[in-house]
Amino acid sequence: MLDQLLQKLEEKKERMIEIRRYLHQHPELSFKEEKTAQYIADFYKDKSVIIRTNVGGYGVVVTIEGGLPGKTVALRADFDGLPIMEEADVPFKSSNPGVMHACGHDGHTAYLMILAEALIEMKDQLRGNVVILHQPAEETPPGGAIAMIEDGCLEGVDSIFGIHLMSLSVTGEVCYRAGEMQAGRSYFKVKIQGKGGHGSMPHTSNDSIVAASHFVVAAQTIISRRINPFDMATVTIGSFDGKGSFNVIKDSVELEGDVRTMSSEVRAKVETEFKRILAGLAQEFDITYDLIYSHDYPVLVNDKAMTELVVNGIKNAAIPEVKALVETPPTSGSEDFAYYLQKIPGSMFYVGAMPDDGPVYPHHHPKFVINEDSLIIAAKAMAAVVAEYFGQK
Repeated sequence: MLDQLLQKLEEKKERMIEIRRYLHQHPELSFKEEKTAQYIADFYKDKSVIIRTNVGGYGVVVTIEGGLPGKTVALRADFDGLPIMEEADVPFKSSNPGVMHACGHDGHTAYLMILAEALIEMKDQLRGNVVILHQPAEETPPGGAIAMIEDGCLEGVDSIFGIHLMSLSVTGEVCYRAGEMQAGRSYFKVKIQGKGGHGSMPHTSNDSIVAASHFVVAAQTIISRRINPFDMATVTIGSFDGKGSFNVIKDSVELEGDVRTMSSEVRAKVETEFKRILAGLAQEFDITYDLIYSHDYPVLVNDKAMTELVVNGIKNAAIPEVKALVETPPTSGSEDFAYYLQKIPGSMFYVGAMPDDGPVYPHHHPKFVINEDSLIIAAKAMAAVVAEYFGQK
């Protein structure tokens, strides 16, 4: 079965690229992906599948019922873009000003649509069911995964797999990791309220900028002095809104940022220390503060057995385009695929998408590009995983 499936994918390779380029030209932001969702749904409308639309928002769920009894596996791809003005020099540049696919979600969607089509054509041979999850809003918390789960996308599903294309990994590499693979993320926004005044009379004021500056430095000691050096955590203050006039003591300042951790215990510890420092700041500088501190994406934890299945399936398939299977270290990026893995066993793995020549840009960069050879690699790798999962060679 697998050889036939891989051959079908090879024959559909050019269409996969065409779909990816169309999606790249027509990106939409998280929670605004109505046209993309319709494009995806239209692709399946005349095929022998069960289609659900508007799942948890703009999600599309496609069920391929196999001809033989067996388990049900879900395959997921996200399809939202980012609020970035594209600077990549490609002939299929974004036609939506200020929005681009700078994280490979166009590629995720294209490879999965074509893989789904090939599986539909072979559905009578499948020893189980395949559920295709086209997910919106991965980029913006709370994310699309949790809403789709709440809307029943995992009902009857036994396991789940996903791929992320990686521009900084060599094309031909497939990277995997059992256990903690991507960090959990928390968001914070702090308004520090002092008392404004004239720069010539600081004694009659309460300088919010001075207090906020102390907090910026003190917050870094959470990592350096409160977290075990063998545990991973970051505290980033990405916005310090203190702009005012040169001779005015500013009344209030807003800080905004995020926290990344690799365990729920460290996440809780960072939050506790963060709030303790703020409380101390209020005493030290006689300020008040308003805090928003929320947890969005959890740590992404791949199931060990499912990750071994990924590795064995790709090894056994001997896909010519796959040059190496690499165990990857954990990364501090976050992914709402983690929500699926809290519900059922599964695994996310990476497919290298580094351009063959020219500069290489990271994800979320305005000049981000991927090697389109990665699309067929992703499709064939996931096909091998499906075959391994169903025990069909």
